[in-house]
Amino acid sequence: MASSLLPETGTGGAVAAPPRVRRRRARPLSSVPPTVAVAGAVLLLVVLVAVAPGLFTGTSPTATDPLEALRGPSARHWLGTDQLGRDLFTRILYGARPSLLLGFGATVVSVVAGAAYGLAAALGGRVADRVLMRLADILLALPALLLALLVVTVLGSGTVNVMAAIGIAFVPGYARLVRAEALVVRRSGYIESAVALGLPRRRIVLLHVLPNALAPLLTLATVGFGTALISASGLSFLGLGPAAPSPEWGALLAAGRDFLQTAWWIGVFPGAAVTVTVIAVNVVGRHAQQRFTRRTSR
Repeated sequence: MASSLLPETGTGGAVAAPPRVRRRRARPLSSVPPTVAVAGAVLLLVVLVAVAPGLFTGTSPTATDPLEALRGPSARHWLGTDQLGRDLFTRILYGARPSLLLGFGATVVSVVAGAAYGLAAALGGRVADRVLMRLADILLALPALLLALLVVTVLGSGTVNVMAAIGIAFVPGYARLVRAEALVVRRSGYIESAVALGLPRRRIVLLHVLPNALAPLLTLATVGFGTALISASGLSFLGLGPAAPSPEWGALLAAGRDFLQTAWWIGVFPGAAVTVTVIAVNVVGRHAQQRFTRRTSR
């Protein structure tokens, strides 16, 4: 059984240790590009708002005031009010938490499931590899949002189901990356030596294959979080996300589409919140990905 999962042949003697990563001095903050620093500050601010929105406003996100309905941006209501007189600035602040949770939950689902899928393909033998990768190719041929819609149709709407749907939609991409990395690792000299010495297969996979195969996945997941956030907002825009009166950004954007002519701020500001957050995530994620690539190529 082990012969179908890991190389059978190898040199005798002690098990060669994985290549040791050279310790480098931490780069000073001044070496970080200004755009990345700004994006990181914006991202930290969004996270802080999601954790403690009450620090930035003392108004309830569900408090209605019919006399203040559809008021434009002013000193009293910085971003205006919606059709029920609710303060839009407050609702956007409180909407950061469910929006980020949807994106984060979907990313966790896709990373965990994608890693398991990719490892199963790489270590499960030639037949399993072909079957699993052909299925992944079929899923990759479908747009991620369309695949998520199909999953939501089966599971039903709601916060948890949206997380699962988006996570499943992005599993094939993560699976292919993990499979490619695992195939490279399993052909390494120290893996061949470990197999030749008869070390347990589980120990080889957990201590050597898994950590080295998952290293690039964590960096890619940072960028994938932005894509998951957009997809979650899209499903909420279609009414498949958190139920009203939850101030999720996609739901706020959907509520504003009927008032673009008379109250443009209801749809513009929630859309701006999504856009700015996704741009900040992508800038930070791309920078982390480039640094990881340069470090591994040396």
